[in-house]
Amino acid sequence: MTHASVFPRPRQLTELSGPTPAPQAEVLVTRDADLPPQGFRLEYAETVRIAYSDAAGLRYAQRALDQLRGTPADQQQAVLIEDWPDIRRRGFMLDVSRDRVPERSTLLRLIHILSLARYNQLELYTEHSFTYSGHEEVWQDASPLTPEDLRWLDDLCAAHGIELVPNQNTFGHWERWLAHERYLPRAENQEPQEFAGRLRPPSTLAPTEENAEFVTELLEELTPHFRSDRLNIGADETWELGTGVSREQASQQGLGQVFLDYVARVAAPWTSRGHQVEFWSDILGSYPELMDRVPEGTEPVVWLYDSPDHIATVIDHMSEAERGFNEAHGVDTEQLRNFTARAQALIDAGVPFWVAPGTGSWLSFIGRLDNAVGNIIDAVETAGRNDAPGFLLTSWGDCGHFDPLVVSYAPILFGGAASWHLESNRETSELLGEILDRHVFQDQQGVLGPTLVRLGRVAGELDAAIANSSPLFRAVQQPEALEAHQVPSAESLDAAAETIHSALATLSSSRPASLEGPVVLEEIAQAARWAQFGVDVLRSDLFRGGALQDSEDTSAAARDEARRLLDRLEKLLAEQRRVWLLSSRPGGLDDSIDRFSPLRRRLVRLAQLPQPAR
Repeated sequence: MTHASVFPRPRQLTELSGPTPAPQAEVLVTRDADLPPQGFRLEYAETVRIAYSDAAGLRYAQRALDQLRGTPADQQQAVLIEDWPDIRRRGFMLDVSRDRVPERSTLLRLIHILSLARYNQLELYTEHSFTYSGHEEVWQDASPLTPEDLRWLDDLCAAHGIELVPNQNTFGHWERWLAHERYLPRAENQEPQEFAGRLRPPSTLAPTEENAEFVTELLEELTPHFRSDRLNIGADETWELGTGVSREQASQQGLGQVFLDYVARVAAPWTSRGHQVEFWSDILGSYPELMDRVPEGTEPVVWLYDSPDHIATVIDHMSEAERGFNEAHGVDTEQLRNFTARAQALIDAGVPFWVAPGTGSWLSFIGRLDNAVGNIIDAVETAGRNDAPGFLLTSWGDCGHFDPLVVSYAPILFGGAASWHLESNRETSELLGEILDRHVFQDQQGVLGPTLVRLGRVAGELDAAIANSSPLFRAVQQPEALEAHQVPSAESLDAAAETIHSALATLSSSRPASLEGPVVLEEIAQAARWAQFGVDVLRSDLFRGGALQDSEDTSAAARDEARRLLDRLEKLLAEQRRVWLLSSRPGGLDDSIDRFSPLRRRLVRLAQLPQPAR
């Protein structure tokens, strides 16, 4: 029996002597109240015996039995499995507000992945991408989720033992709403604010009673489409708080108290009905004096998206400009080192909290798998030491959501396994390719899963580190933003180019039997082509000192190189439109594509061609 036969790997697996069950062997099922919640005991022998603690335990036992039955005949082995989870709630959150709204077919394959990895909670992060009545101007171009979509997904989740939890940001990240004149008066500050030399449009609601009532009306319209009695109200990255409407209140009471009072007002209608309300704790964590005021019925969620090893390298090389950027956005750089540092105020006060690592897929094209693995392990270890009630793996869509869902498959699988039982699944990160092929892609050549994993490790093998991003992505979408120490060496880029080229060649030989196979093959190949383009931009003679040249006084050779890169960019953007629509709705596609306009304009200028019309 291979290590990938049963996934996640059980906490206890004992090989038994004697025969394995015949195809029609009797299955004896009993309930054992002494087993931990969601736990089961499975004897896979001449007679199959299942003992389970509750409905979830019975579900997981049956899934493990199916996997054992599906093990090749020459690898069959009688075994006894005893298993239960370390963390009771194991959730996944998908961002559907940063341009990419998935088709139902994409959500269907996501549910199958989550079910395989024993997640029992799903959240779709929304800002403007739900069809709120009377607010059409906000969502009309976004191909938003409808009530029918949510009821369909809620039914699908329920059939797989997954709780679909509504997630609507109610405080920060309101730029899509505040861009409209009708809603701008609700902003904390109606003027763009400068943070570390960059202007940001209004994005934070003023913490007023009127706004609390307004978002409550939205939530009253959203929540009836869910069975869940849980709710995530967001409240992260309220950057402008205390700069406008609440300036005087913040100066008198303190910024933390203003933040917590508004969160409490938004949560109150729901906690009074017995709901559990999640909210992001990035602001709260900086105010240890407020820990005893966390409202009853709410659960702070601590997020952090870099592994301890990766962020240590980043911090060691961090410039004053980078530190200033963090400080301008209210981020204590030292709190980013690990989950314990990030959650220290909550830990010291004994306040229960969730941990929320990331898939590392956003701002990367092909993922940052090694970073995600370290980030997830750090989160689960912190959760274990502090008896955290929940784990929420996040997949965000910052800057256009260019990574397709398949790029997150490997970290999703590892996150589910690690949050189920870390000690049995630490080494699962080395088996993800085999697990993907066996349980997801069913690639008869056995290459698709390992190739996806190999691409995901490219970013971790570069000899330059950036927080929460990959240099290959940043060089393409933000060509002026890299500092010199964030640019990989020529040798490192050559190695990355060779890996990506080899992966693209290997993809053409894969033969996945799964229904999603043709779609994910195209998505993985397109992501790899973007990463290859990022390598070539960084290797270009036009890229010096951390940025593309910005001068029309270029040589003929430089102009030719700019034209070659521009031609490739145009082809990639055209192909991106086609591949996007294989799994995602059209709304947001134009906005996503437009995020490459800075690079396109710079290449046109360097090539000394007429500027493209806007």
